[in-house]
Formats: sequence, structure tokens, C-alpha cells
Amino acid sequence: MTLTELKYIVTLAQERHFGRAAEKCFVSQPTLSVAIKKLESELDVAIFERSKSSVTITPLGERIVAQAQRVLEESRTIKELASEGKDQLSTPLKIGAIFTIGPYLFPHLVPQIHKQATTMPLYLEENYTGVLRRQLRDGELDAIIVALPFTEPDVVTRPLYDENFVVVMPKNHPWTKQKSVNGEQLADEDLLMLGEGHCFRDQVFEYCPALGRKHHTRLGSVLEGSSLETLKHMVASGLGITVLPESAVSNLDQNLVTTRPFSGQPPHRTVALAWRASFPRGQAIDLLLDTARQCRLDTRH
Repeated sequence: MTLTELKYIVTLAQERHFGRAAEKCFVSQPTLSVAIKKLESELDVAIFERSKSSVTITPLGERIVAQAQRVLEESRTIKELASEGKDQLSTPLKIGAIFTIGPYLFPHLVPQIHKQATTMPLYLEENYTGVLRRQLRDGELDAIIVALPFTEPDVVTRPLYDENFVVVMPKNHPWTKQKSVNGEQLADEDLLMLGEGHCFRDQVFEYCPALGRKHHTRLGSVLEGSSLETLKHMVASGLGITVLPESAVSNLDQNLVTTRPFSGQPPHRTVALAWRASFPRGQAIDLLLDTARQCRLDTRH
């Protein structure tokens, strides 16, 4: 039994497809299949059930895969511990961020970190919270930047900054005559939002519950875009209005769109950094914490 074989069964359990699992492990499909068969033969159990159209995990296989995952995590910890005495700012740091944070924080974060740690390359990933959570847990990422609430066993979470949400509208929209927008007004407009799976969408809907009833009443419609940048362009074309975090409005075309704050207590989010409690490169985490907080302060001036 080898760590490589354990990696194969964990990956196949995640993908449920030999071709995709092999691609993710950077090996050929026959190599992966033979290695898994060898492990099953050595253990004298069937970890997977195979058919022409699907791969499923046996009940015993579920337990074996879970244990294999723990073994792989411990092996990564050994490697991390071995490098603890080395320069913690000299090896790559793998950082993830959700789609609505990465494009607006990374352009400020990367040059600032590079100034202070010139020999520490950064691997950057943007994805959904759920995917980043798994990548952090599996050791594919060292730290992730997400919106609270975020909890995960054996993971440390520290707030970085808060940011309010603002309303973005076409330049000729009637609301431009208002100094602020009441959240309940959103329900009467054609609102452009991110698709399901984005936590930012959920936070806006939580602030204004009436938005969830749009499809069943004569209220305005909810149209979806693939990114915050796409939503901006759709607003500029006159298709509707949208809600954005403050960090995403810095490069708006002021000739086509404008913004208004929410009245009263505005909706907001807390952006946080999360990393495994066992991650041994404390200096790298401290640098990331300090730099991300400073970048937020810099972008406000």
C-alpha cells in the first residue's frame, strides 16, 4: 500500500469517474485502474463497484476512503513540519478566494506581498466557498479568503475587514434623485444577480427576503450573470440594477452607471482568512493577514 494508491482511491471517490480521476492525478486511466485493482487485491475487499456507466463506492469502501483521506492529510503535515525550520517565506503559498473577492483583492495583495517576500511565489485560485473549503481541507490550498460565517473543524478563521453593499444603477435611473435606497425597493425592480452557489447572492437575498418571491408575483424579475463584472456591463446597458460589494465598484464607468448607498443599517459582509490549524508556516499567514488588511485600507483612500 502506497500514498499514491491512497491518493488514487480518494480522487476516484470524489470524481466517480475513472477518466476524470486519472486526469486529476496526472496519470493515464489504465495506470489508475491497475493501481486501484492492486490495492483492492492487497486488501481483499471491493472499494468500488464498477459498471459501464458509473462508479460507486461500497459501504466498506466509504470507510477505507475516509481513512485514506486522513492518512494523506497526516502525510502532508509531516512534509509541512519538515519545512518548518526552513525559511517560511521562500516556498510557494497557495491562496484561494471566492469569486466576488479575488478579482478585487488580488491585484492589490500580490504586489504588496511580493515586496515583502520576493522569493515566495503565490498560487492563486478563485472558486465557490464549498470548493475552497474542500481544497483547504485536502491540502490543495494553504489559506482561503471567504465571507463569514465560515466554520470548519481544525481550521482557524480571522476577520480581515468589513465592507458594505451598494446599489448600482443606470445613469438615468429614477433612483439617482435619491440620496439612498431602501432595501425593500429592490423587490420592485429588475435585479441582476449572480447565479446560485455564490454566497454573495445569498447575503443579498437574506437582506431583502422579498427577492425570493419575485418568480411567483408581479414583482420585478431576477436575472442572473456569471460574474460581478458581467453584472456591471448589464447594468450599463440598461437591463436593470444590481447590488455590489464596495470593493467591486472602483472601476465603474461613471458615464453609464452610478451608485447609491442603502439607507439605515446597510447590508454588509465580513471578509476573513481561514487556514488549517496544523499549517506550520505562521510567518506566511501573518504576512497574508497584515497585507490583506492593509490593502483594504489602501483601496478606501
